[in-house]
Amino acid sequence: MPTPELSVIIPVYNEAENIDQTVEEITSTLGNDPDRLEILFVDDGSTDDTLHRVQAAAEQFPVVHWLSFDGNYGQASAFDAGLHAAHGRFLATMDGDLQNDPLDIPELMRHFYSADLVCGYRRRRNDSLVRKISSRIANGVRNWATGDDIIDVGCSLRIMRRECVERLTLFEGLHRFFPTLIKMEGFRVVQVPVNHRPRIRGHTKYNISNRLFKSLADLFAILWMQRRRLRYRIRDQH
Repeated sequence: MPTPELSVIIPVYNEAENIDQTVEEITSTLGNDPDRLEILFVDDGSTDDTLHRVQAAAEQFPVVHWLSFDGNYGQASAFDAGLHAAHGRFLATMDGDLQNDPLDIPELMRHFYSADLVCGYRRRRNDSLVRKISSRIANGVRNWATGDDIIDVGCSLRIMRRECVERLTLFEGLHRFFPTLIKMEGFRVVQVPVNHRPRIRGHTKYNISNRLFKSLADLFAILWMQRRRLRYRIRDQH
């Protein structure tokens, strides 16, 4: 495998209808050169035609690669597997439902002179009112409890240096705290506004019960990690 400049990691679960357009939009924006780009789909145990669509795209586009789970393990596992399997110098993450816009990726890349992780935040949410309200409440509670200032922890469109992943340990649900976890390791985080499009095909996998309430348990885990992390500095040695 070559070492491309950028790998785009995309977890997918029953997103067969969106695979072709996702690949077309990314390659039309970033090209189809394996020395510059890798698109890595992580199939999280889909029960529809998602994996076959991805495999067909890989035959047509040399930049497309994939890995497939033997069951449905969740988005944190898919992100973790994809980030560690990717080959790029820079690692981008995005959703596979076409709500993230690949046209935003070049703008995010321009901010690495002052950052190790560039996070997108959605300027105009194209979601239901209930989802907007639950996300705003959860985001506010997280920032209040952790002392952080992340505008939109639910936005999956992010790009990071490979060094960030080498020091990142994920647990179930903690992908929502990517920026906080990376800042805890001393890396610089910048936030950039991005586009957010309505879902036109497929069905959302999230609701209040599996986002808002589970996030509270995840928050307690992050608070424990913040308070118990090792903070020593070596003054001298021989």
